[in-house]
Order: sequence, then structure tokens, then C-alpha cells
Amino acid sequence: MTPLKYLLLPACALLLLSGPLHATDDDDTPAPAGQSNPLPTLSAAQQRAVGIVIAAAPAVKLPQRTAAYGRVLDPSQLVADAGRLDSSRAAAHAAAAETARLKGLYRGADASLKALQVAEAALTEAQVSVREAQTDFLLRWGPLAQLGDAQRARLVEQLASGRQLLLRAELPGRHSLGAMPEHALVDVDGVQVPARVLGPLPQAAAQMQSVGLLLQITHPPAGLGPGAQLPVTLEGNHRGGSVVPAGALLYGEQGAYVYHVLPDKTKDGETQFAPLPVTVLQPVGHGWLVTGLKIDDRIVVHGAGVLWSLQGLGNISEEDED
Repeated sequence: MTPLKYLLLPACALLLLSGPLHATDDDDTPAPAGQSNPLPTLSAAQQRAVGIVIAAAPAVKLPQRTAAYGRVLDPSQLVADAGRLDSSRAAAHAAAAETARLKGLYRGADASLKALQVAEAALTEAQVSVREAQTDFLLRWGPLAQLGDAQRARLVEQLASGRQLLLRAELPGRHSLGAMPEHALVDVDGVQVPARVLGPLPQAAAQMQSVGLLLQITHPPAGLGPGAQLPVTLEGNHRGGSVVPAGALLYGEQGAYVYHVLPDKTKDGETQFAPLPVTVLQPVGHGWLVTGLKIDDRIVVHGAGVLWSLQGLGNISEEDED
């Protein structure tokens, strides 16, 4: 593939024709790794010739957004798991009552020790079944395990009638949530449908190896049902930063950076540019929310690649020439 610096050589030639090109290393701003050459300096005419555009990056405060993948859950699985939990509790209650009855009979010599021991073994087995059912329900349904029997029954009724839906939102590549999202938006055929974040699901998705969240949609769009897979946006607390166009960002060995205008011009009155490291937070429209910029920083929003090429012209290796 042709290196970017060679693609920009025509622009650099135009710069040379429009006036003398200078480079200075007077500035103390450290350059990212791989960008140790003298800093580029351009006159106003040279900037116009190669399309350099300088602007301030607006400061904003936006909610944290995380992309996820949602899958509408089948309520019949919830009914089955809840039914198993209820039946195991009922069996344990019956076993406890039978054990208590036989204990009373045994004291009065109306029941054998063997019969009592069989009842106690059945009670232990029933209690183990309850714990298994409780653990399975907690792993699969997380926050719903805190609901009472009446609340869970009402939820199941609403799910069966289609008045509500439950979704599992997957965060691929992540095994922890960090801060809990406050809101969720589910993309249904281009329409953003709000969903309530109920809480984390302890059981990871085996195939995707991801952490999951349980979401609830009230009054879902008609036709949306179990098995549907939908894009989900999770929104958290607001965080501040600056919005820069995607074309302003460059990447070096130590991460992302932009070119900013140094406050002092050269003795010839030319503008000096220097790389400035930034931290990329999240996409915003056709740009990115970043931190690392000051409110009075002026950055190159168009033509940053030209500056990168100028700064690297003095370091063309034999490997680049192959």
C-alpha cells in the first residue's frame, strides 16, 4: 500500500511553490512517538494552499453511550423457571410438614425411626432443589429474583399478553459493567424505543463471552417479539470533553492526537503547529468526544494529514521506498 506521506507529496510540493517552508524545534510541547521531527510552520498563504482549516473544538457535556446488542427474551422460559422455583418451594414446604408430623408420631411411638429418617432425607433433598432453583433463577433473570410472587405473576401476565417485553443487552468483549447505565434506547426499524434498565444478569453469554443487562420495554411496538435481535444504546452519567471532527484525529504509537496552534508565531510571522495527545471517549455525529484540550486551544480540523507528512518528510526510511 502506498504510504500516506507519498500521497501527500503533491500537496507538499505546492507548499514549496507558495513560499519557503520552515521547521522549528523551539517549542517544548512533546510530540507523540514517531513524531520527533521539527514542528511544521506554515504561512497564511501556505495554509490556504493545502486547505488547512483551524478552529476551536467546542466543549460539551454528553451522556456516556455504549453500543450493545439486544435480544428479546421468550417469556415461556421465565414461566418455566418461576414455576420450577414455586414447585420446589411447595415440595420443600410439604416435606417440612411431613417431617414435623412424623417427629410428633415418633415421640408417641406411633411412627418408626426409619420412617422419620426417610422423611428427613426427603426434606433435605427438597431444600437442595429449592436452592438449585433459586440459583438458576438468579443467574438467568437477575433483578427479577427480588420480586415477590405476586409481582412476578403480574409481570408474567403482561409479558404473555405482549404489553411488556424483556431484553438481554449484551456488551461484547466485556466481563464487567463498571458504572450502571441509567437509560437504554432500543433501535426498532430506525425508531428509538426507550427501555428501563432493570440490572445486571450474573450469567455470561457463553457464545459471545459478554456481560449482560436485563431491560424492560413497556408498550412495545406491534409485531416485536421473542427472538428479535436489535441494536441497543446504553446511556450513563454525563461526561465533559471537546468535540473534534474525525479528520482531525491522528494516531501514533502512544495513542490519538491532534495538531494544535502554538500561541507564539515564528520570527517570520508564521504559524507553528504541534501534536497534542487526546483521549478519545465516544463518537458524536461525524466526530469524536475527546479530553485533553483546553477551552482556548485552536486545532487543525482539516488538513492534519498534511502536517503529519511535513513533519515526517525528513525521516523517509529505505523501507518506505520499497
